[in-house]
Amino acid sequence: MSDAFIRLVRTLYQEPAGFIPLHAPVMGEQEKHYVARAIDSTFVSSVGAFVTEFEQHVAEFTGASFAVATVNGTAALHAALRVAGVGPGDLVLTQSLSFVATANAIRYCGAEPVFLDVEPDTLGLSPDRLAQWLDHHAQRRDGGVVERASGRPVRACVPVHTLGHPARVDAIGALCASWGLALIEDAAEGLGSYREGRHVGTFGQLGVFSFNGNKIITTGGGGMIVTDDEALAKQARHLTTTAKKPHPWAYEHDELGFNYRLPNLNAAFGVAQMERLPDLLVSKRALAAAYLNWGAEQGTSVVAEPSGACSNYWLNALRFENATERDRFLQETNQAGVMTRPLWTPMHQLPMYQACRRGDMPITDGLADTLVHVPSSALPIRTTALECVR
Repeated sequence: MSDAFIRLVRTLYQEPAGFIPLHAPVMGEQEKHYVARAIDSTFVSSVGAFVTEFEQHVAEFTGASFAVATVNGTAALHAALRVAGVGPGDLVLTQSLSFVATANAIRYCGAEPVFLDVEPDTLGLSPDRLAQWLDHHAQRRDGGVVERASGRPVRACVPVHTLGHPARVDAIGALCASWGLALIEDAAEGLGSYREGRHVGTFGQLGVFSFNGNKIITTGGGGMIVTDDEALAKQARHLTTTAKKPHPWAYEHDELGFNYRLPNLNAAFGVAQMERLPDLLVSKRALAAAYLNWGAEQGTSVVAEPSGACSNYWLNALRFENATERDRFLQETNQAGVMTRPLWTPMHQLPMYQACRRGDMPITDGLADTLVHVPSSALPIRTTALECVR
């Protein structure tokens, strides 16, 4: 199977012998032009017209009312948690199947992540497991929610749109609303993905995106907070600008803030990337279609977008029967110069998070042992793309 897959990838990328990365950015003259304009303006740091323009582009594209640009996705999630009221001693319900930044951002607030299992089709937080944990471990008290055993506040829920596939965030949101929990979507990988016609990141009070070099669009390093709540947007902007009070010359700060705003140089790059995004999404879905067709011919399971969703297919993934088959595939493809990677080590298996509260993890553990990321850069040629129903 490895040989057949290697031939497929080399054909798709028109690369008969060279190295094929997992995910490479697409960039060109427009990015250079906008960055040069930022340099010419002399506004190269966190103040500049491109920052505002980039925020407006992302807000318009996602349908959010407000957007706040940050230096990276982790900073965006940390700030979003803070403005949602997450603080020391709080519990935050999330999933173990994620990049480590999700749990780290919760820890930065002094809070503790509670890890719950995911669904096999969405790869995102299971609403059923969330409901079970709340029913068994939480209770309403004094206008809030606490853990029964400890009395610690249960403050928020952070589902992840894993690999760009939308979680069942509509069902998760209904549970959060019922219990009075803040819903903060980790949509770091989800720009261009939709659930029931609505862009991910806009279901909760706040959503966050990442523009790291391996994301569907990049600013080199960057992130974004989106929200429909003007007060939360204002607070996020203030907090990420070192909590500096507006004044023509005085440096006054009214709380502990963070130097998290995106530089104008990076935002200029992002404006050019947003202009590419529609074409990139078509190309990514064309690549997904090629993988799915190949998988059907080979009898190999390829991760497809879940029902009711339109995925950006940020990273495509193959499913294997067991870890032995997965590891053989990883070794053979990487030795042949075709980059493949396993899923992240689940958070509950990492040494700094092993003591955290968690539910049973059969789906998470199984996916971590059997899924492989495969090359997912935008295709250099157009092929038939999957239809996207929004």
